[in-house]
Amino acid sequence: MPSDQTQIFILLVSVVVLLVWGKFRYDLVAFGALIVAASLGLIPTEEVFSGFGHSAVAIIALVLIVSRGLSSSGAVELVASKLVDPERPLPLHIAIIAAMGAGLSAIINNVAALALLMPLDIEAANKAKRPPSQSLMPLSFATILGGMITLIGTPPNIVISAYRHDTVGAPFAMFDFAPVGLAVAIVGITFVSVIGWRLLPSHGSIAEFEKDIRQGRYVAELRVGEQSSTEDIILRDLYPNADAADVHLLGLIRNGKRRPGLSMHETLRAGDFLVVEGDPKAIESFTGKSGLEFAGSEKHEGGVTAPGLALAEAIVPDGARIDGRTARGLQLLNRHSVTLLGISRGGQRFRDRVRLLTIRAGDVLLLLGTPQRLSAATDWLGVLPIEGRQTEVIQRTKAGLSIGIFFAAVGLAVAGLMSLTVALGAAVIAYVLLGLVNGREVYTSIEWKVIVLLASLIPLAEAFERTGGAELLANQITSLTQGFPAWVTLSVLMVVTMTMSDFLNNVATTLIAAPIALSIAAATGTNADTYLMGVAVAASCAFLTPIGHKNNTIILGPGGYRFSDYWRMGLPLEVLVLAVAVPMLLVVWPL
Repeated sequence: MPSDQTQIFILLVSVVVLLVWGKFRYDLVAFGALIVAASLGLIPTEEVFSGFGHSAVAIIALVLIVSRGLSSSGAVELVASKLVDPERPLPLHIAIIAAMGAGLSAIINNVAALALLMPLDIEAANKAKRPPSQSLMPLSFATILGGMITLIGTPPNIVISAYRHDTVGAPFAMFDFAPVGLAVAIVGITFVSVIGWRLLPSHGSIAEFEKDIRQGRYVAELRVGEQSSTEDIILRDLYPNADAADVHLLGLIRNGKRRPGLSMHETLRAGDFLVVEGDPKAIESFTGKSGLEFAGSEKHEGGVTAPGLALAEAIVPDGARIDGRTARGLQLLNRHSVTLLGISRGGQRFRDRVRLLTIRAGDVLLLLGTPQRLSAATDWLGVLPIEGRQTEVIQRTKAGLSIGIFFAAVGLAVAGLMSLTVALGAAVIAYVLLGLVNGREVYTSIEWKVIVLLASLIPLAEAFERTGGAELLANQITSLTQGFPAWVTLSVLMVVTMTMSDFLNNVATTLIAAPIALSIAAATGTNADTYLMGVAVAASCAFLTPIGHKNNTIILGPGGYRFSDYWRMGLPLEVLVLAVAVPMLLVVWPL
């Protein structure tokens, strides 16, 4: 019978192979390995599910919910809209949006930061008549770099802090990562802005890109709400917002009748409907900035600021219930609390009211409602939702409040008045009470696959360390670097961790590398914090492939990238990270 050390080593190698292969979901691989380890007696029965109650798991889940709340409030859009200008030279545009992405990633999840800024970057590329591939990868890499700055910026930092708490007795504090992380981020952003983007091929022609944009345009109706009657809205005042969002103003409907032409001096009245054309994100942005409402939103509970409202797109197939009918004839709003907001029909523009328009097979519908209502309504209508084409309705009036709550929570944690877990939990409760996150979104905001992965690997990592597996690998690294200065050992550990992170989930990489780092420190009699911080930095640096970090995967399609494009900018960036991080680690966390 093989020893416990051999069994856990074989099990972890199998996990790594399966994760790199990618045939099975990574959370199922990790959970399966946990059950196998428990069956072999490598993990005590009472500790099998201890990872699900670990503080690192709770912090990652809470950070994801808080990120959703900040997104729903429009806090990010408020800042980004002031800074993104397509007229700027490309290097300056990349420098600004990359710095913005890094700054956001320091305080919210870096995947959420990219999701918020990517549409703005694509919009800027469209207006500047250039392919988005030139700036999307620099933005993605910048959000990854920015996550290194604080404890909550990226999962590896949270995992390393929790590991230090379990082994040394005290976690890393919120800004312990900042000296090294900030230096790496500044140098990395400078590189991608000045040199990195020049190493990328320009995929996709402008004509193809503009065609893709046009295919997602809808004719929709917006309503002048009752609150607008206190302030006159003159049509000409809406054109700057319309131009900025790439929305076309097509017509005005008053008292159920379409008015001939559009007079620039027309004063809009409460109850008027404005007919516009644009893509869903542009329409949503124009609506919020112009103080208008979506047609039918007044009949949704809570109005246009109701929590959880979203725009969804769906295709009408032959035989659908709505095929050959109108939204009013089907009483869609009354039956399902879902509004037919817009219709896309091959670029055709309509003179009829959207709710009175007879729908045809092949039309693409733009629907407004809560996710639950939208799901039920699409099934009832017999239409096919377009995967990933859902646009959140932002509650812009709550942006300042959401930012204040977040910084109050972080301040309480930094001051030691409250643990980070409790402070973030309080912020989540405040967001729920404010309607920035509803009950359903508390759960849908959490990436459960990552939670299961982390909770499953924590007991496995502890078993790996307990059976001496980590010590064995640490001895191999120290033997390899024997006779060299200690910083060489640190560099080798970081290179090994970086390489794993390019192919594995960064949480899995951190949990495997952290015990090895601690064992190296014990074997060499040096400062464990130096090696733990080195693992945190290296585990976050997945720049060579589109599978190492979710942000790299997200930009693969929109940027038109190939697998081989990533190393062009990623390889010199990883070398640069090592060149900056190792000296900084030795200064801030001396061996």
